Amino acid sequence: MRAGRKLRDVTKRDLPFKASRGRYALLAMSPAEHIFHRAMPVSCLPGIDGGERYEMQLVKIANVLLEDTRLFHMSPLLYIRSSCGVCPADEGWMLQGPGHFDFTTFFNALTVCKYDEYTVSTGYRLHLELKGATARVTQTCVNAFDYYSRPQDKTAVCVRGGDAWSSVDLTLSYEPSDVMVGFVIETEGVVYIRNSYYEAQVDEAAIRRVEMVLSTTTFKKEEYILHNIELIRRCILASDEPIASHFRMYVVDNGRTLDHAALSGDGVTIYPNRNVGGAGGFSYGMIKAQEQPGITHILLMDDDVELSPESIKRTYSLLTIVNDEHVDALISGAMMSFDEPDIRWEDIGYMTKDGFCRSLKPPMRMSVLHDCVTSESFEPDTATWKDLEQRYAAWWYCCIPLPVIRNNGMPLPFFVRFDDVEYGMRCKSRIMTLNGICICHLAFFMRYNAAVERYQTARNGLIAQAVTGVAPLTNFIEELQHNVMIELMKFNYTDAELVLEGLEDFMRGPEWFSHKDVAERRFMDANKNREKLLPLADLRELVRDQFAIDLTTIGVDEIIRDIPLGGSLRGRVYNVTHAQLFERSLNGQLYGRLKPFASETAIIEAVGWSYLPGKLYGVDHIIAINIQSKSGIIRHRDNARARKIWAHFQDLIKRYKKDKSSLEASYAAARPWLTSVKYWKEYLDL
Repeated sequence: MRAGRKLRDVTKRDLPFKASRGRYALLAMSPAEHIFHRAMPVSCLPGIDGGERYEMQLVKIANVLLEDTRLFHMSPLLYIRSSCGVCPADEGWMLQGPGHFDFTTFFNALTVCKYDEYTVSTGYRLHLELKGATARVTQTCVNAFDYYSRPQDKTAVCVRGGDAWSSVDLTLSYEPSDVMVGFVIETEGVVYIRNSYYEAQVDEAAIRRVEMVLSTTTFKKEEYILHNIELIRRCILASDEPIASHFRMYVVDNGRTLDHAALSGDGVTIYPNRNVGGAGGFSYGMIKAQEQPGITHILLMDDDVELSPESIKRTYSLLTIVNDEHVDALISGAMMSFDEPDIRWEDIGYMTKDGFCRSLKPPMRMSVLHDCVTSESFEPDTATWKDLEQRYAAWWYCCIPLPVIRNNGMPLPFFVRFDDVEYGMRCKSRIMTLNGICICHLAFFMRYNAAVERYQTARNGLIAQAVTGVAPLTNFIEELQHNVMIELMKFNYTDAELVLEGLEDFMRGPEWFSHKDVAERRFMDANKNREKLLPLADLRELVRDQFAIDLTTIGVDEIIRDIPLGGSLRGRVYNVTHAQLFERSLNGQLYGRLKPFASETAIIEAVGWSYLPGKLYGVDHIIAINIQSKSGIIRHRDNARARKIWAHFQDLIKRYKKDKSSLEASYAAARPWLTSVKYWKEYLDL
């Protein structure tokens, strides 16, 4: 099946081309052509003047998106900026004019700078279908310095009002400095819009065959997964778009709670599976995709996400016209905030030298046009560029070409945490991102789990480095030490011990680690052994009885705010000496006794990555509160336990340094087996 439509029969010299970004872009047609011209086939025969003829084709790359969803109603500025309302109609959408409707937005602008970089496109066109009142359509452009879209007045087209649908075709023009293009509709009354989209002009011979599988792993999240299955069936598999016949969905059910017989069929397959974590579930999907003839790409996606099917459609379209430089690139969908959908948390991640996973770009609000542009044109600073070999695409939405999997092997059996990080860094692939390709996901800071962040992170980072050497700039032992010290200074002895367990299990070696029952069992053990918090109602009573503190009077700001380091509090100076003593003595637990600056009791956040040294200085009691889960715990200073844990950690570090070379050699030798399809088939009982 050929995608798109062909341009009219023209010779090379007949085409009205102009240079743009080192490629060619079609010049704008006349207003009459904009409205009434539709593409006709191109001939491959020589021109009458002997000139070369080109077989060019228009490929739809992005629909103009308005959707009656929670995402749209919570964050309409992701779709449109308007002076009047918009609402669904029997056919398409109603623009409740008279008014001004700007589609130069996160979902509805076209990032021409990235399409020029990623694809074989030589130009772009906008197709609109309108009816109703008289309207004026104008192309817009945006560069990195713009805060508002710039109308291109020479492109303006007047569409006469009427009850019949009118087609508008704008051939898009832009300058080399422009990042995105879009359009504005100015109406004299109510106007309806439907079936509108952007197209790319490409050489027909350059269009690639794409067969895509979406693989998602779920564990007892029926509310999310059933909704997403229905959405995929209705909006993709049952659509009249080219992707419909080149797409299927795999659901790996680690919880075995779905009715696989009833749900399978019509392009969707449910695979009941034992609980092997995200790494095992996604590996299951990878194996099934490789076994299916003709599959070219696998899209890995979390189960607990809110999805617009348009993101998948744009992913597919991009892959059909990708250039040779990016044919093996990954596509990384942005993670938007579930609670505030216009916040883009991350689209590319990277591993720091200290072993922390960070977003390459700062969080931005995609409802703000300038943030949209900045995100698409972002270039990291010099220091960050040095770490780019440590970048990765997370598996909340990551499309991987199957040759990349065949060339780099399968993921490591981590159960949860670090599987996608390690794999992305191991592959060293280019990563493509694009406004409008995204999912909504609960923020990670709202679901802290010490079993993951302390045990899994400690163990898996060391294993990843030993097996594949994926992060040569990172010293994971420094991260372990940092995490142990922080937990001890906050009197969280239980979770500090989880870090030590992760280090100990790493030193057991690859043979122990590779057993298929180990990953789940050890994660469950860590989950059982982590610090257990009390409901806030119960905590309030304990705090009132023990410290005469009324937690009902304590606000969030008081919990998260620290006493400033290096400053003063009521005339008492927190100087460098105090700071060094605090850290080296682990808050006075190893030696000495630190005098508190304010009180012997501190109220802090319970999550592990929260660290408030000013508050913690010299205290004997800590009230730790998890704001998101509305729970908490009282911790008491235990110098003896702190010293025991610290001594044990130092002994482990000595053992690690002694055995480091042999451990890394044994893990590296196990790489071919651990990353093989054969290993995973045995692991998954396939």
